[in-house]
Amino acid sequence: MKRTVFWGALAMTAMAAGAAAADTLSEVKNRGELNCGVNPGLVGFAAPDANGNWAGFDVDLCKAVAAAVLGDPGKVKYVPLTGQTRFTGLSSGEVDLLARNSTWSFSRDTDLKLDFAGVNYYDGQGFMVRKDLGVTSTKELDGATICIQTGTTTELNLADYFKANGMEYQPVNIDSNAEGEQQYMAGACDAYTTDISGLAATRAAFADPENHVILPEVISKEPLAPAVRHGDNNWGDIVRWTLNALIAAEEYGITSKNIEELAKSSENPEVQRILGVTDDLGAMIGLDKEWAKRAIQASGNYGEIFAANVGEQTPIGLARGLNAQWTQGGLLYAQPFR
Repeated sequence: MKRTVFWGALAMTAMAAGAAAADTLSEVKNRGELNCGVNPGLVGFAAPDANGNWAGFDVDLCKAVAAAVLGDPGKVKYVPLTGQTRFTGLSSGEVDLLARNSTWSFSRDTDLKLDFAGVNYYDGQGFMVRKDLGVTSTKELDGATICIQTGTTTELNLADYFKANGMEYQPVNIDSNAEGEQQYMAGACDAYTTDISGLAATRAAFADPENHVILPEVISKEPLAPAVRHGDNNWGDIVRWTLNALIAAEEYGITSKNIEELAKSSENPEVQRILGVTDDLGAMIGLDKEWAKRAIQASGNYGEIFAANVGEQTPIGLARGLNAQWTQGGLLYAQPFR
């Protein structure tokens, strides 16, 4: 009953925002700052340092959009949103863009009137336990206490998985990853469940990461995607094609280091269009010729962003996997720039 009321309130907020859909591009330009909704604190994806400077995989998408629209990746106001407040924050206009490891699902796309601008991380739900618990499979968690963020697809997947496998569990409800980490470390739950990328990021922050195991089962598909309000198609196009520019840049070998040289010397028509050397794709979305070039310069192409924040050489240590380019066996695939 509570969930029905919660989702109904969200839908009403979304409908009201859609009915009065504004020109987000003009609002952002007039404000001179992009309001970007992010995770309150998930190292590798979005987290502030001791000086309040934000960094992470999702943060770099915010920077890319700001660079494309405002010409400066630093013109971003980061708005921390929990799993329960993220969609109302977007629908109400508190943020212009939600870049907060959120799963693209049917009800969120349709009932909440959100538009997802392409998948920026292909993920799946998993479980983490202490190594000394001796558990090697989720099938051994029957009767376990499990820390779970409320208002998430994770919560629903957990219920489905245990029901399908004839198992029981005791949920320990949490509002944020920080609270989940605290409860898990305090022994309030036997296991912590969320997206595997989130588990890896959480484990990396522990003083003893080697004493915690991410179990092998992946129980769901979690296509994580940035979202905008339904009804402002041009703004959605800007975010979608900014993400595509980062993905395409990696495919075509455009990096933050060689971008100026390629703009002068590349004979690849696609590269020339992306960098604004030929054609004027920016005019189609209310931007100038070099919008995509600036987006790529902000933090690098998709591969550079992945490697710097969550890749195998970072404490989080994630392999590219499904997030590799389509030419390398992954699912990343940018639509043509033409």
